[in-house]
Parts: sequence; C-alpha cells; structure tokens
Amino acid sequence: MLELVIVSGKGGTGKTSLVGSLAVLAKKNVIVDCDVDAADLYLLTTPSLKETHDFIGSSLATIDNDTCSACGVCTSYCRFDAIHHAPIDGWERFWVDRLACEGCGVCAHFCPEQAINFSEIVTGQWFLSDTKYGPLVHAHLGVAQTNSGKLVSHLRQKAKDIALEKNYDLILIDGPPGIGCPVISTITGASYILIVTEPSLSAFHDLERLLELAEHFRVPAGLVINKYDINTDLTGKIETFAKERQIKIVGTIPFDVAVTQAQLQGISVVEFTGKGAGEHIRTLWNNLEHELQALPGRNKTQIQSLDTL
Repeated sequence: MLELVIVSGKGGTGKTSLVGSLAVLAKKNVIVDCDVDAADLYLLTTPSLKETHDFIGSSLATIDNDTCSACGVCTSYCRFDAIHHAPIDGWERFWVDRLACEGCGVCAHFCPEQAINFSEIVTGQWFLSDTKYGPLVHAHLGVAQTNSGKLVSHLRQKAKDIALEKNYDLILIDGPPGIGCPVISTITGASYILIVTEPSLSAFHDLERLLELAEHFRVPAGLVINKYDINTDLTGKIETFAKERQIKIVGTIPFDVAVTQAQLQGISVVEFTGKGAGEHIRTLWNNLEHELQALPGRNKTQIQSLDTL
C-alpha cells in the first residue's frame, strides 16, 4: 500500500484544505489526521464517530509524603526542575509539577525510600470515524501533553491495519507543520511526501528545512505552490529553487475565495466548484497519480484513476 503524506514547513499554507480535496478525488482511501496538536481535518469530512480510545503516551511521577524522608535526592536528579518542596505544617513536603514532569522516571529510580510512584497516564484520545470519502483515523492530544510523535505512529499503524482489512491501496495523511518530532514520525517510511508551500519568505525558508528532512529520511518528495499568484516574483524563486534541487513541482493553486466559501459549508473546494482552485487541484491530483505510479514496484492499476469522475 501507499502512504501519501501532505506536509508544510509552516502552518497556514492550506495543507489541510488540500488534503480534504485529495480525499474526495482519491475516492478509495484511508484518511489520517496526524496533526494531533491541532487536528481539524474532521471539519471538512463531516465524520460519523465509530470508536473512541484513550491514548496512554506518557508517565507521571507522584510523591508519597508519608514515605518520603525529605532527603532531596530526587530534586538533584530531576533535569526538568519538576520537583518542588516547601515547609508545610512543620514538615518539609515534596511534590511534582504535572506540567513540568517529562515522565523520564529518574527520580523514582534513585529515590532511596521508594516514595515516588511512577504510573502511566492518559495523554489524549484517538478516534475512528466513517466519512463518505473513506475511514478517518484522527486524534486529540491533551493540553501540555507530550509524545505527539508516539501518537502519530499509533495512528499510522491503525490506518495500515484498516487498509489491509478493507483492501485499500492508498493511505492519505494530513501531516503536522514544521520539522519536529511529530513530522518525523509522520514521514518516516512513507511512500511519498507532497510539500505545500506558498510565496512568502517564511514559507520559503521553512520549505528548505523540510526538504532537508525529507532527503535525510530518503523519502521522495514533490512540491505544490498554493496561492502562487499573490507574489509571482517569489513564486519564480521557488520554482528556480525546486529546479536546482531537482524537486518536481506537481502543481500550483491560485488564490481563490471559493476555498473559504467551501470551508464555511464544511466541504472541500473540489466539491464546491470545478473552476479556479478546484480545477487546479484536480490537475494536481492527476499529476500526483503519475508520480505515485512511477514509484518503484508500483502498478498503474493500483492507483485509482480520475477518469471515473
């Protein structure tokens, strides 16, 4: 099966809006929202929730003051300054700051009194939903919780299980922005990365960093320039940069108010209109099909054609 990941170097480039349209055009696919810190793909897919599961992604230290001897060993080993103490009712009391604790377990390991409990905690939830475009695997990471990369890996595995069960050949992934841990968990081992950028200096800079990440993990990548017509000079520089780096520009999308109008109705722009951005995205998907078909070991019949639309 293929894992097609849509990513962007910065937020706000139109990545999720594009994924919503590609989900429509791909037809038979499993959709995954790996932007677990700010998941919003569900807004365009109107999902019907089927399953809800807790995600245990970390552990938390707690101190039993009835057992604690107030020796302070734990504070000397905690590199995150998560353990505090103060005199309370005539006794030196120790406690753990839940927001600062990284769940490493060092304090519990070195506590001479074994007064520190170290237990797993629920850091978020993941969901399985039905949409008219295919199954949707998505999640919500709790406020100030860690291990978004671990949650992303979990979502990708669930999507693979569903694809195998239903004999779907394509997994379409809405990745998080940036180049951090959740992005690395999203693209590692993927079949193809489609990078969404726009003609702005910040997006151009972040595009360079994201390409370096893709090259490091040896994942083939293509590029789409969204709102290419808002700054044609910078678009030209992006095109020159892509040519120098031998990165194929799979498509361009113009600025189009129809995108916002479609979002207000909770649908993708390709469902809203066949013109403007909708037309360009259809051309983009057609080009993307050829890119996926050209991957090593792929058969042209394994990627659904747009001819059926």
